[in-house]
Amino acid sequence: MIDIALPKGRLGEQVYQILEQASYPCPSIREENRKLVFENPRAGVRYFWVKPSDVAIYVERAAADIGIAGKDILLEYQPQVYELLDLGVGRCRMCVAGRKGARESRDQTLRVATKFPKIAKSHYSALSRDIDIIKLHGSIELAPLLGLSDVIVDIVETGKTLLENDLEVKETIVPISARLIANKVSYKFKYEEITRLCRRVDEQKKEAAQ
Repeated sequence: MIDIALPKGRLGEQVYQILEQASYPCPSIREENRKLVFENPRAGVRYFWVKPSDVAIYVERAAADIGIAGKDILLEYQPQVYELLDLGVGRCRMCVAGRKGARESRDQTLRVATKFPKIAKSHYSALSRDIDIIKLHGSIELAPLLGLSDVIVDIVETGKTLLENDLEVKETIVPISARLIANKVSYKFKYEEITRLCRRVDEQKKEAAQ
């Protein structure tokens, strides 16, 4: 059996559909229930729903053999896992955004509000820019509007929230999408099963793109 951690929500449902079409179905997962663990011994898979930000932890600590995590999570938390495949879903961007028309002064420390301090620090370190990180958990867009920060570093999907709050993307740091990751020990001991799954998923992804 391959234990697979799926992120709860729309992304997890999209990924499950890919896995289902790649010959790894588990019909009970589509039933109306509150179960968190689903298995199909015939297909050799066991699925469970996990909070998206926790998927990498379950995989890193071997509670799951493989899982699906956003590239943002992998960059921010840097878990000790193998990144096997870009699934091409859940596409968005990690961006720097701020008030429309506002310009940075390089003479002052830049105040950056974000949920992703490691990504922000890495980005500005490469630019040799002094910053003051303000770690937030809620509506990041509010920070520059109230003068708490000069800019934000956050995920942008459509840009609608920025537009409606008189903010704009200043620069894109990195594109984001869902990645298939594996526990390092599981990858060694279940190599054939995991690589077969990767191959089927990759084939399914390519067929869907045609």
